[in-house]
Amino acid sequence: MPAHDAPAISYAYKASLIGSAHRFDLIDGGLSWRFAGRSGVWSYADIAAIRLSYRPVSMQARRFRADLQHVNGSRLVLVSTSWQTAALMAPQDQDYRIFIIALHQRMAKAGSSAKLTGGLGPSTYAAAVALLALVGIGMAGLLIRALAIGEFAGALFLVGFAALFGWQVGGFVRRNRPVAYTFAHVPEALLP
Repeated sequence: MPAHDAPAISYAYKASLIGSAHRFDLIDGGLSWRFAGRSGVWSYADIAAIRLSYRPVSMQARRFRADLQHVNGSRLVLVSTSWQTAALMAPQDQDYRIFIIALHQRMAKAGSSAKLTGGLGPSTYAAAVALLALVGIGMAGLLIRALAIGEFAGALFLVGFAALFGWQVGGFVRRNRPVAYTFAHVPEALLP
């Protein structure tokens, strides 16, 4: 292998319990991918867009996602977890992080002009914030009502529920704030 060739970096995950792993390799020629009996190589310059996001699911609270779009419109998805058993999704935080950072470095080196975004789309994010505000107003009204009629057990329940809701949903909304970024400054909140 010539000295100028960069080492291949690989990442693989199982998107479902049944089926083969999705495998990705960063090679000199571009992003090589294989899954579901299909394969291909995307030149780094032909990757038109990357959207990073934080997408927890019931079985894995720390799950990150990268959506890649080719100039021809086709898409690839990478997630930071992999199915292992019917009840276990294993995090692959370090491998995912290394792969995503290396992908951005190689795209920058290739002179890519990809659109780099993170989080939810602006309209989806605005709707989520509006919904959170409505839920907050509703819960505040219920809390005031519970305190006014002396229903302290109900008030305590509402405070506990609001804290749990704020922790779970608030973290999702905070991490998924819409952002445009550069190859040199990949958003930390959207990486494990």
